[in-house]
Amino acid sequence: MISEKMKNIMQSGSAIRAMFEEGKKLAEIYGKENVFDFSLGNPSVPAPKAVNEAISSVTANTDELRLHGYMLNSGFESTRQAIADSLNKKYGAGFGYKNIIMTVGAAGGLNVALKSIVNEGDEVIVFAPYFGEYNNYISNVGGKIIVIPPAPPHFLPDLDAMEKAIGKKTKAVIINSPNNPTGVVYGENTLEKLGNILKKQSIKKGEAIYLISDEPYRELVYDGAKAPFLTKYYSNVIIGYSYSKSLSLPGERIGYLAIPDEAEDSENLLSACSVATRILGFVNAPSLQQLVIEKCVDTATDVSVYDENRRLLYGALTELGFECIKPQGAFYLFVKSPIAEEEFIAAAKRHNILVVGGKSFACEGYVRIAYCVSYDMIKKSLSAFKKLAEETLSKK
Repeated sequence: MISEKMKNIMQSGSAIRAMFEEGKKLAEIYGKENVFDFSLGNPSVPAPKAVNEAISSVTANTDELRLHGYMLNSGFESTRQAIADSLNKKYGAGFGYKNIIMTVGAAGGLNVALKSIVNEGDEVIVFAPYFGEYNNYISNVGGKIIVIPPAPPHFLPDLDAMEKAIGKKTKAVIINSPNNPTGVVYGENTLEKLGNILKKQSIKKGEAIYLISDEPYRELVYDGAKAPFLTKYYSNVIIGYSYSKSLSLPGERIGYLAIPDEAEDSENLLSACSVATRILGFVNAPSLQQLVIEKCVDTATDVSVYDENRRLLYGALTELGFECIKPQGAFYLFVKSPIAEEEFIAAAKRHNILVVGGKSFACEGYVRIAYCVSYDMIKKSLSAFKKLAEETLSKK
């Protein structure tokens, strides 16, 4: 018999994955070219040429025992140093290799971080809308999730509400910028205020409140926007990063945690994260991918492709009458449902459009549209969106 906790997780499921599976079924019925699947944040831009060149170089020129063997749980020192050097150059950080822990993607990194700091019953604050898997990550370590309600139409974090929610059991706050699902980028003023609140509340509490920053979309920004680096605003920060989006490598599961020396008890925290990597069953991040990243640490995906998609879809949907904040980052539109969310999703499906409900992100009444798809698919979908608008906007 499976555990009661897993039964609950299986029942709640993942609406994103469920919609993705639904898309495969519809494609078999209507043909893939006639199904407009905007459900999954799966990059449509191929990995940069430099990545495949690095794979060839690494496999051809690396001793096989190093290429496929174990290393320290925290990763190859050379890879970690390359990442530290890159962050120092880009953001003026003061990292060395010891500040970097290689992880199995951003998800693996967040689980490692939470396992390292959260005691049974500790509270972790998140801002809705948020990536729904945070619920499981936090419950997995015996923590309690505290959800700050969404703040439309701008969807910036409600920091006053966060400050009121901080209590004796507060251990961490998770932020995600650029944000999934809204595409909102948290600017300097927001992060400075956030840092000041956490400094004040940490002193009041008598111990650090950690700020966990989930940053898989850091490089995916548009219109001149920038995603500021957190160490400038707060010292007790744990930065989780993934190359899934920036290098179009979601299936390779490679990322890192970055923890500054200035973080409270940083030496023990880094050691704990290294041990957590092992005891959670990852043991270490994939050796081949670490060595590839070492060669591609400053390589970037061409975000202009996503920007073209963003401009086309945002312009078309708002012209049709749908309400949506213009995203500054990531590759999602968060569209207000003109009718009840489930009815709208069902109506979209009748037109072979697949989207994910805002309820999955603790923000009912919206849908997420992932525009990391082909430009041609978006163009072809516009007639279906027009029919959806005609069917639903009149019912507002």
